[in-house]
Amino acid sequence: MILIADSGSSKTDWRVIHRDGKISQHRGVGFNPYYMTSEEMAIQMRHDFLVNLENEIEEIFFYGAGCSAPDRKAEVSSALGTIFKHAKIHVDHDLAAAAHATCGHKSGIACILGTGSNSCDYDGKNIVATRPAAGYILGDEGGGCYVGRKFLTDFIHEEMPGKIREAAIERFHITQNIIQDHVYRQPFPSRYMASFCRFISENKADPYCYGLYYNSFKDFFAKHVFKYEDCHNKPVNFVGSIAYYNSDILRKAAADSGINVNIIIESPIAGLTLYHQELL
Repeated sequence: MILIADSGSSKTDWRVIHRDGKISQHRGVGFNPYYMTSEEMAIQMRHDFLVNLENEIEEIFFYGAGCSAPDRKAEVSSALGTIFKHAKIHVDHDLAAAAHATCGHKSGIACILGTGSNSCDYDGKNIVATRPAAGYILGDEGGGCYVGRKFLTDFIHEEMPGKIREAAIERFHITQNIIQDHVYRQPFPSRYMASFCRFISENKADPYCYGLYYNSFKDFFAKHVFKYEDCHNKPVNFVGSIAYYNSDILRKAAADSGINVNIIIESPIAGLTLYHQELL
């Protein structure tokens, strides 16, 4: 049996390929070794659906946010190893998942726009170039945290339309103090800031909310995509909920920037499942 995981900061999609070819799936919380220890990840995994499979899984392919550096990969591998003591474990970056799922065996630029953001240039076999992923405080252009942070900043400074501000107060009962408590004192501030994106998407007919996404996507192209060689002549693919549910704005921002957007999918897990099935 093979276990496949695609994990971001907010959620993880799990797929199990059973010995008879049957596939089972589950969606759980996200894991990021930059913000969680291996012990914390292992505890959370045990609370998820994995505990009943601990003696069945033979090989694990885990693709995750924050899993580029060897020490971070080791953290995740250690967490999985405490549960699956006899499984062969492979940990790779979520960019590899995005590239495999959207580019397949062809070259292209693969991007992630979920809670955070990231990108890579892929030659059909390997990732050949990346851009710095500075995280939710210093980067994440185009991601949900980036959009939500701008929204909350505008809320605090009363720099948004009155009707949008009033609707946010009615929906979330937020104040400046509540926002600052969540961002500076509570765990997972990136998830909190990104949580406002559903509201922003629901109101994107308003020019202000539309502009939050449009300008954020333009920032992403400037900081990431434009830095890749020959980017205007390569297909640019996206995975992630922010890209998927705001694909109309993303394609408009791309067209205005001379970028050729090809595939936009919410999650790479289906493509990853096919990829690993082909290797069996």
